[in-house]
Amino acid sequence: MSQQQAPTQRTRVIREHERGVYDRETAYKILDEGFICHVGFAQDGQPFVIPTGYGRIGDALYIHGSAASRMLKEVNQGIPVCVTVTLLDGLVLARSIFNHSMNYRSVVILGKAIIVDQPEEKLEALRLLSEHIIPGRWVETRLPNEKELKATTVLRLPIEEFSCKVRQGDAIDDADDMSFPVWAGVLPLPVVPGAPIPDQHLDPKITLPSYVKNYSRTASHPKNVPE
Repeated sequence: MSQQQAPTQRTRVIREHERGVYDRETAYKILDEGFICHVGFAQDGQPFVIPTGYGRIGDALYIHGSAASRMLKEVNQGIPVCVTVTLLDGLVLARSIFNHSMNYRSVVILGKAIIVDQPEEKLEALRLLSEHIIPGRWVETRLPNEKELKATTVLRLPIEEFSCKVRQGDAIDDADDMSFPVWAGVLPLPVVPGAPIPDQHLDPKITLPSYVKNYSRTASHPKNVPE
């Protein structure tokens, strides 16, 4: 059953409020399908928005990056952050330029991230990020060594204050424009994997793994709930 979340003053969708969605099921589906989040924060009065990888388990979002990252250093100090993820599903072509739009799904999360300093949780978070991108890869590759772990910072952001915004469907034209002689409709933009390109130094005896051959971004992610 979907958990409905009452929007706060900060997360309530104002413009086109009918597109606002506040249940965790919708938010988690968007997060689990996306690749990149954008982390917004302010430093000395200057706003910054940094793209980075992420992963989710239960009601927590994990963000990672270089230990030297300005964003991660600032977030570690308890600076409030705004994390956004947007999925573009299609271009909506109307009969008037003014009414062109996009079909999309987005989620905004507000809160304070907490640095992950326990080695077990940090390694698990990195595994989670890997599985979020391409499930099955973690168990086949060399795991991070001590030097690499020290060079990486992981943050945990509780998913508590959030909202989604979703636009689906056809163009919304003015009645006077309905007879205008131009094509109108939706151009879908699905994420479709191309043919895998082997590394130039790959041993030809190594075969293409099934998780690459059968990759699908909309497939279920098995690690999106706590064990």
